[in-house]
Amino acid sequence: MKNYGLTWTDPDGTPRASVVSYDKASADDRKARLEAGGATNVEVVETKPGELAQPKG
Repeated sequence: MKNYGLTWTDPDGTPRASVVSYDKASADDRKARLEAGGATNVEVVETKPGELAQPKG
C-alpha cells in the first residue's frame, strides 16, 4: 500500500502539511475539501511508511 500526504497554503499564506498519511482515494478527497475551503497550491505527495509530508516554505 502506498501512503500519501498533502501540502497546501492556507488562505492567509501559511504553508501547511498533513500530519497523517492517507490512501490515494482519501488524499484526493481531502485535497478537494481543502480547495473548497480556500487553500491554494494543494498537492498530494507520496510518502514512505512512517514519513510525513513537509510544508513548503
